[in-house]
Amino acid sequence: MAKLVSRISEALSEMKVAIYIRVSTQYQADRASLPVQREELINYAKYVLGITDYAVFEDAGYSAKNTDRPDYQQMMTRVRTGEFTHILVWKIDRISRNLLDFAAMYAELKQLGVTFVSKNEQFDTSSAMGEAMLKIILVFAELERNMTSERVSAIMLSRATDGVWNGGKVPFGYSYDKDNKVFSIYEPEAKIVTYIYDQYEAVRSLTSVAKALNEKGVRSRTGKPWNPTTIRTMLTNPFYAGIYRYNYRDESGKSHVVKAAKEWVMVEDHHPAIVTRERQNRIATLLQSRQRGLYSNGLTYQRKNTHIFAGLLRCGCCGSSMASTIDRERSDGWRPSIYMCTRRRRFNDCQNKYVSDITLGPFILNFIANMIRVSNSFGKSTSIETLEKKLLRGDVFSNVDHIERPGLEELYAHLRSGFDEMSFESTGVQAAESASQIQERDLLLAEKRRLERALNRLRSLYLYSEDEMPEKDYIVERKQLTDRLGEVDARLEEVEKLAVDSLTLSDEEFMAKASYFILTQQLQDKRYVNYERFIRKIDPQIVKDFLNSIVTNFCIKDGLTTSILFKNGLEIQFSYKSTE
Repeated sequence: MAKLVSRISEALSEMKVAIYIRVSTQYQADRASLPVQREELINYAKYVLGITDYAVFEDAGYSAKNTDRPDYQQMMTRVRTGEFTHILVWKIDRISRNLLDFAAMYAELKQLGVTFVSKNEQFDTSSAMGEAMLKIILVFAELERNMTSERVSAIMLSRATDGVWNGGKVPFGYSYDKDNKVFSIYEPEAKIVTYIYDQYEAVRSLTSVAKALNEKGVRSRTGKPWNPTTIRTMLTNPFYAGIYRYNYRDESGKSHVVKAAKEWVMVEDHHPAIVTRERQNRIATLLQSRQRGLYSNGLTYQRKNTHIFAGLLRCGCCGSSMASTIDRERSDGWRPSIYMCTRRRRFNDCQNKYVSDITLGPFILNFIANMIRVSNSFGKSTSIETLEKKLLRGDVFSNVDHIERPGLEELYAHLRSGFDEMSFESTGVQAAESASQIQERDLLLAEKRRLERALNRLRSLYLYSEDEMPEKDYIVERKQLTDRLGEVDARLEEVEKLAVDSLTLSDEEFMAKASYFILTQQLQDKRYVNYERFIRKIDPQIVKDFLNSIVTNFCIKDGLTTSILFKNGLEIQFSYKSTE
């Protein structure tokens, strides 16, 4: 026992707390807000955390809008050196009211192995619950960032539609009057632009044009030599034909994927043209004949091809897997995936038809969306016939005659017992708890609350009672209570293992689950899921990962989905109307 106490003491002695205090006005500082926070947090560090080594950082009269505060910056600098094991604050908003700033700080603390504690909100990242609460905050931080981005995007789109330039690098060959907000041709550079168009039409080689410019000693605006990519960009940019183009690339990722043409803002006759539109179209045709992956108007379209259903499709004729490849480009630039039986591809002895994202995607996503919606609206009075009708709601299921009874009845039984829309994935844990488990859990929770109240009363007695309590007695009694509380918490973890497992997910798992939650919300909110439009707004990889998390395989025969086998063993089979 003595050795154990010694080891605990050594561990505590190696810990150090950075106490951060902030008030937004000098008035608050003058009214003793800072001293009160300081004293309370010091006592909390000593007697609750059990750490006596600390340093206090105070910012008086600073807002929480950002982290540009002297003591905060000094604290983080010292945290990065490994000086502190904990950061302790009065409330989380003392750090920042900006969730994005807090999320960034928390991510850094986690990487450094520093525990974050909020005294009044009981956030302590050394516990599973504290960690879970802060992870939830991170999700909402991401939501706030996305919503802000959407608002800004809407404003920028409106400006662009009205012909207002949204800023950026002024194209080579032009100058911009900021006061009058108009473009004009800059002749010295415009001559080079014209030369580039002339040369390409003559030699039809991007490399040759770049080489000719470099040999003549002509440099770009930045002074760098010319290269084929720069030349091609100039030849295909509609700006040189007097057209202002906006919102044609997705700038959110590193790949800068070109969006569907219908999403672009194209303002004709926006500014003086250096070349005609006819000439630019003619050159675009030349480029297209020499290089694949271009729109019909000559503008480049590059997108990482994610085969969403790859690895999930099974041939309904021979049972083989189905291989994926990219299909031809549609008029709007979309290139869907197609899937073919691997046995037919290799040996040509299977007659199963190929299937495309065009038919596969709408069917599967709308069926899963219907499952999510029906699971949320399911009631005790819902009949199995009504269930089937709701699952097959939508024109995309017009050729489905019925769902085979065994799978429909199994799904109905799941829903009757409180089936959760996110539980298509098998967990290996029974949903229902026994009466004894429920009773034990309630007793443990009651004891946990009693012990926590006792600790609070003990702390108040030690700190504020007129009858002074010896520190030794306080420490002994606190240890007895905390030891028992630890035993209760450990038993609760055993009784509620499933709940605890969900709270202790890794960051990657948690964010994946959060992504799936957001995805299911979007599926639920849409009456009909337009597949093509949907995957242009959602990262296709997220959709792919989501499907892989809940589905074992889809069986495909003659271009139709004949069954869906979920991870939990539930199989839904479809029977189609006769075409004869």
